Amino acid sequence: MPRRLRFNGTDSKNGGCPAVHEDLDTGEIVVQGAPLSEPEDIAQLQHFGVGDTAVVVPRELLVHHGPKEVTRVPELIGLEEFGRLFENFEHTAWHLETRGGYASDREDASYAAFVETGTATWDLDSDWCANIRRQTSQGKYVGRVRVVDNPPTEGQLFLLDYAKCNAATGEDVRNLWRADAERLRLPSEDFWIFDSRLVALLRFDDVDTLLDVEVVTEPARVLRYCQVRDTTMHHAVPYDRFAAQLAVND
Repeated sequence: MPRRLRFNGTDSKNGGCPAVHEDLDTGEIVVQGAPLSEPEDIAQLQHFGVGDTAVVVPRELLVHHGPKEVTRVPELIGLEEFGRLFENFEHTAWHLETRGGYASDREDASYAAFVETGTATWDLDSDWCANIRRQTSQGKYVGRVRVVDNPPTEGQLFLLDYAKCNAATGEDVRNLWRADAERLRLPSEDFWIFDSRLVALLRFDDVDTLLDVEVVTEPARVLRYCQVRDTTMHHAVPYDRFAAQLAVND
């Protein structure tokens, strides 16, 4: 079974070597770089066994993208503190949505209306909508990309219709097929990025209920999520065009 490797970062300016990856299951670190090949150099290495390979990387690579702790202890925040992030961010807030549905959506009256009529309802005067309108009216950017299965789940169809509400508050809403997300090796994590300096990882149970929020501020890890955002945005499709394509395929 192949390893599940996560790209942690590179100091290369052209996307090549050297780089650091992490095994998501074992926590082992994979360092990618130019091989040390001169016999005189290899002869100086201690504990160098048969089949071992030595690579040469800049010190900065390990400083910037190597793990800082043997065992990482997540920094968790409550939902109230998480909510304040949407009030206090300075210029950008961006969300990658990767789940087939969300328990909080199914508990909303607009979801029941969608199941019955095929059209979601919304309240632009709700606390959420009022705050996002206030933020975007100040020139701040709020956006999200929703990963969609083929065929879409009921929850994803609801969110595709509800995107009209998101857009009405000034959000930039886009969609991406899950097959494309997997081809691009995007993570399956659900997260928000605030001001390109703080990441909020959303953790759910098996029935799509939000359990807790982990805050990430370590620069190397934040950079990795920003790189995911840039890749996702490049390939994602505006929600209205995505919906039109889905309607044609139906």
